[in-house]
Amino acid sequence: MAATGCHAGARVAPPAANSIATVEDLLTREPFYAAHRGSQDNWPEHTAEAYRRSVEAGAEALEISVHRTSDNVFVCHHDPNTLRMTGVDKEIARSTYEELLELSNNAKAWLGPNSPGVPLPKLTDVLDQYAASCVIFLEDKASGDPADLLDIMDKYPEPTRHFVWKQSGTARQTPAVKERGYLTWGYFAEDESVKLTAQLAERFDLVGLHWSAPDGEVERAVEYGKPVLTWDIHTRFERDRMVRLGARGIICANLPYVTTDAPRADADSFAGGVRAAGDLPYALAWTHQPVIQPATASIRLDHPVKASYCMGSMCPLNGEAGYRISFEMRWPDKLPDEAGHAGLAFGQANDAPYRIREAASSGGYHFVQRTDGTMELFGRQAGEISGYVLGSSAATRPVPGDWMRYEVRVTPDEVSVARLDGDGERTVSARNNTYRGGYFFLCRNYDGPPAVEFRSIRSKPAAN
Repeated sequence: MAATGCHAGARVAPPAANSIATVEDLLTREPFYAAHRGSQDNWPEHTAEAYRRSVEAGAEALEISVHRTSDNVFVCHHDPNTLRMTGVDKEIARSTYEELLELSNNAKAWLGPNSPGVPLPKLTDVLDQYAASCVIFLEDKASGDPADLLDIMDKYPEPTRHFVWKQSGTARQTPAVKERGYLTWGYFAEDESVKLTAQLAERFDLVGLHWSAPDGEVERAVEYGKPVLTWDIHTRFERDRMVRLGARGIICANLPYVTTDAPRADADSFAGGVRAAGDLPYALAWTHQPVIQPATASIRLDHPVKASYCMGSMCPLNGEAGYRISFEMRWPDKLPDEAGHAGLAFGQANDAPYRIREAASSGGYHFVQRTDGTMELFGRQAGEISGYVLGSSAATRPVPGDWMRYEVRVTPDEVSVARLDGDGERTVSARNNTYRGGYFFLCRNYDGPPAVEFRSIRSKPAAN
């Protein structure tokens, strides 16, 4: 069995045709899943496209935030202003619904240049589609008075079996909501988990903590006896940690990936211009997403600080049986200084961020290509900053703009990396079986320019 760090039984199958999910059913699952903002790591958040694709991917529950327009129309949107998602600076509360129809949600910086632009949906259009068959975790982001939104909810079939009212743990709408018979979810944001007390937990049927909450605060919340929901889960590592601590609900930003423990592909999808489910930068922020370049079927790592990019869509590989990873890499513009290098980290047991000279939850290998042509192979233990050298080999000096071709080869007893371009194969190898996890990362191991690019990433079993 490959050491993948996965949680057994996490897979979610797509729902059967005409299936109906209810709150009662959902709460019997451990864990259960909901698509956070319509799974915003995969589709433009809070859009009809995101909700539809999430349900097609197996979501039985959707997490939806709403704001009210100046003409009293509830629209699905997280922020009170449309600037972040549309590029146009409009306050929703001061805009009519017709004015908002002129805008288009644009997540290209996060999802890739070929991600579609899609409009802000009207809440009732979404509920007409899903309120009778899915569970809806619904949050009114701005109104304060819940009456009008509750009136909308009440119009749908068996509403208390399909809606859960979501609100900040310090908000005060719960009495009015409970009078209508709805369950309530009170959540505590990244810096607020310490505020969750037994008295506050008693106000709600469900309590929510951000995935970054410390272990002790999650365990304390579980002890209060209310189901704990955690958001917004992007990785399998985050999922496994929170389930281990006792969380029952996984409010998921990366639903197609997090709800399975299997690889989704054996090659990159850069040519398509949209990020594959499971591929993520080391920091979960739009500013850290590398540039996907469909014209050259490549990805460009050019963030101002050293960066890594998890190829989760192709993971986990079977480390115990062995595997091969082929890839191409180049410095497109110029080489870094002599201390700079780039390459691949592999053999990690999970998809938690892994960067050179930063402690990680998992040990693993990293291969580096230096600018003088030297290839080096390192191992690094979990929790350590420095790696240890396993081998080195001389190869042709990189040339700006020229692609270099590599193959990582992992067998039960040996690891090696071969460079296949230039004047013949050059290999760095070691007899070592310490790290056989199934996750790997593209790495640029220095701050500042220049950019490094990768393409033609493929995996296969070692025997092939």
